[in-house]
Amino acid sequence: MRKINLFHAVLLPAILVFTLSCEKETGNDQQQQGDQLKTQKVITEGLWKKKDPHFNLDVILRGERKQFGFVIFRQNPDAAKIITLDTWVLGLEPNHEYLLQRAVDTFDGSCTSTTWLTLGKGLTPQSIFTNDKGMGYENLWRDISAIASGTAFDIHFQVVDAETLAIVLTSDCYEYVVR
Repeated sequence: MRKINLFHAVLLPAILVFTLSCEKETGNDQQQQGDQLKTQKVITEGLWKKKDPHFNLDVILRGERKQFGFVIFRQNPDAAKIITLDTWVLGLEPNHEYLLQRAVDTFDGSCTSTTWLTLGKGLTPQSIFTNDKGMGYENLWRDISAIASGTAFDIHFQVVDAETLAIVLTSDCYEYVVR
């Protein structure tokens, strides 16, 4: 879970703008103004990137031993509201089938929901198959066009064995806002 530090979000830009605006005037006023604008742009872009994880998540899944998973969770800023879920798993049972699931609940920084939904290609669940080395990849996606932009919730993920439904990988709690 990532939260924006008040200092970085409000105070640092204010201090920099104040400091830059109070500099002694010299013969290079236009150059200084240009530098100030560049600095403000860098700060603003940096703050946007700090906020961006609420729209786009890099989800890490961990299991026992050296089992590992990673989901690149992205929602493009377009009207389609499609979330892509590029999913990798490593160190799992070779030549086996797994499922990626998610649970969501109230936007409060605490993932308590156990209402798991199996993810896939739209509404069709899709398995992740591992190769002979226990590695697997699947490009999954989900349409969230029925959810209003700005809706916020907590989300967490798990990977389960498709045969036994035993949990093999779990993630931390992430905060997500629909773009």
